[in-house]
Amino acid sequence: MTSPLKLPVLFLTDPIVLPGMVVPIELDEAAQAAVDAAQAGSDSQVLIAPRLDEGYASYGVIASIEQVGRMRGGSPAAVLKADRRARIGHGVTGPGAALWVEAEPVESVAADGRTTELANEYKKLVVAVLQRREAWQIIDAVNKLNDPSAIADTAGYAPYLTDEQKRQLLETPDVTERLTVLIGWTKDHIAEAEVTEKISEDVRDGLAETQRRFLLQQQLAAIRKELGEGEPDGADDYRARVEEADLPDDIREAAMREVGRLERSSDQSPETGWIRTWLDTVLELPWKTRTTDNTDVKAARAVLDADHHGLDEVKDRMVEYLAVRSRRASRGLEVVGGRGSGAVMVLAGPPGVGKTSLGESVARALDRKFVRVALGGVRDEAEIRGHRRTYVGALPGRIVRAIKEAGSMNPVVLLDEIDKVGADYRGDPAAALLEVLDPAQNHTFRDHYLDLDLDLSDVLFIATANVMDTIPSALLDRMEIITVDGYTEDDKVAIARDFLVPRQLERAALTADEVTITEDALREIAANYTREAGVRQMERLVAKALRKAATKLAGGQDAAIVIDEPSLKDFLGRPRFTPESAERTAVPGVSTGLAVTGMGGDVLFIEASASDGERSLTLTGQLGDVMKESAQIALTYVRSHATELGIDPKALDRNIHLHVPAGAVPKDGPSAGVTMVTALTSLALGRPVRSDVGMTGEVTLNGRVLPIGGVKQKLLAAQRAGLKTVFIPARNEPDLDDVPAEVLAALDVRPMTDVAAIVAAAIEPASSESAVVTAA
Repeated sequence: MTSPLKLPVLFLTDPIVLPGMVVPIELDEAAQAAVDAAQAGSDSQVLIAPRLDEGYASYGVIASIEQVGRMRGGSPAAVLKADRRARIGHGVTGPGAALWVEAEPVESVAADGRTTELANEYKKLVVAVLQRREAWQIIDAVNKLNDPSAIADTAGYAPYLTDEQKRQLLETPDVTERLTVLIGWTKDHIAEAEVTEKISEDVRDGLAETQRRFLLQQQLAAIRKELGEGEPDGADDYRARVEEADLPDDIREAAMREVGRLERSSDQSPETGWIRTWLDTVLELPWKTRTTDNTDVKAARAVLDADHHGLDEVKDRMVEYLAVRSRRASRGLEVVGGRGSGAVMVLAGPPGVGKTSLGESVARALDRKFVRVALGGVRDEAEIRGHRRTYVGALPGRIVRAIKEAGSMNPVVLLDEIDKVGADYRGDPAAALLEVLDPAQNHTFRDHYLDLDLDLSDVLFIATANVMDTIPSALLDRMEIITVDGYTEDDKVAIARDFLVPRQLERAALTADEVTITEDALREIAANYTREAGVRQMERLVAKALRKAATKLAGGQDAAIVIDEPSLKDFLGRPRFTPESAERTAVPGVSTGLAVTGMGGDVLFIEASASDGERSLTLTGQLGDVMKESAQIALTYVRSHATELGIDPKALDRNIHLHVPAGAVPKDGPSAGVTMVTALTSLALGRPVRSDVGMTGEVTLNGRVLPIGGVKQKLLAAQRAGLKTVFIPARNEPDLDDVPAEVLAALDVRPMTDVAAIVAAAIEPASSESAVVTAA
């Protein structure tokens, strides 16, 4: 056993010194004292020990002082060569200012076979680490080492080991244990280094590709400059925009292909402008943007009620749509990007009833974006599907532009005036709308300009139309028809009171305290100043009255103005409409029919007269083919059933002239048959038709009354015209469920199956006629 040595201590924080290491150290005051004390001895040895927060370590190394001098900066320094491990004992006294301790050298244990194997394995690992750094001279020095303890202590130079790990090696005198620990640490380091190197290599490859691309682009720019072509602006910018944009994978792939074409094309190529416009369009579309629907059914209904009076059928349909959608979402059945709900509604009705504004209210109720697409007068199919990109001035279709304008993939899109879409040599836009509105197809709608699949399945399409006859049947088959037939007089008064008057007061910069329109005045406007299904003309009259009131206030009138029924003449002039049925039907041969036009329901007077001459039928009033046939059928029926009707068979064996005013308005439709029969019978009997009676229905040769359409609109028109009794076909009786209760209360609606019964009830009795003649 080696006897303990009495040595001065030199504490080092960094580095941790192991046996065999040669280290230069900068000498502070304590270190200088230790070196001076060591040099004063015969062997110039000092004990190097790691400094710890809690004191000093239990092991250190005995080192000899090889050289003492100064650093390049002038501070004192020494070069120490570590020799052996030593176990640090208790402190002892010694000369000088140094701290002296008793140190017991630790002798190396003779290596056995196991230790030699570990040493060789560790040497290979160290060589592998050094080869990565290409430290060939150090590799030669390591290969010359044979002592396992010396091989293990070379770890003192390893930069990948922490000070704590090196201190652990210093305090492990058993070489086998040291080598085992070192092999594990070194293997971990090599594995980590390999991963780091792989990552670095990937990064280098990426940088090399980027640098290569940059170099090629610079060369391309130089070549273009030599050719005088210039650099196409924005190619790199488009690539960055496409990479940063939130696009579906297939859309991104298509966009990147176009960016590549843009980078390869010259600035003078016309294709460059097409590609840039196409990329701008693709990047502006909200491919993954969707708004969240409002699932509160009651709140949605409240929004619809606040914006519109009446229109219960439309409101009920929207609430039903929302209720089903919220239930599907709550049960996880709502799948965005799949087959949609197929909710494509068409609001059919006359102008001014609120069809267009209703679409905006629906969007507010659903918390969706709203966009309007005006289809009136569109005759080019490319307006719907878009133009091919090869055409000059090519643009995407109106559907794609609407989605871009809305900024989301699930807006409410109002297709306004869909019945006014025309067709010519440029194609049929109505046919192009089939794919847009078909729930089985519109999840992959392909615009000709984009040439990409666009998912329209989550878009809520609402179409508006005045008449349904002009809409192609294939397109109509894909839509759910909701009729908005018009308003009753009470409805118009309520709408004017709650919506029109406040809006026009605001536009005229007036307040309710300055000008007031009474409810009686509004009712008079609705009854005698307008004759329309909607309220557009009524709003114009309200605006006119308020403008005149504003003029009076500007002229110096201080008192508040009240517009009541007696004063309406001063503001609006005399009434434009007065009941005319009594006047028109005062003579035999005139009957009152009911019709539906693009402006809603209306009354239609049919006049018949006879003159001497050849047996014939003359028709005037711009009648269509259907009405001409109805006139022939009516005359044939009356002639063949003259006896049953109480008519002299010879009364109609003359030139019969049938006229339908007004002559400047084209008329057609299969609902005037019973009216013509009544007019002809009245003419033949010489007795007038009751002035308070209206009728509608088609007639067959044997007198059966056939069903017609537009019952609700026709009954509303009858009420507006002041009629009291209306005859309708019996098979139209279910349509009365859609008629407002106040209209049914004001009219005596009689479903009929035989035109003879209508004639008998509609024509004045013979006794009344005699009384009239006598009085005259």
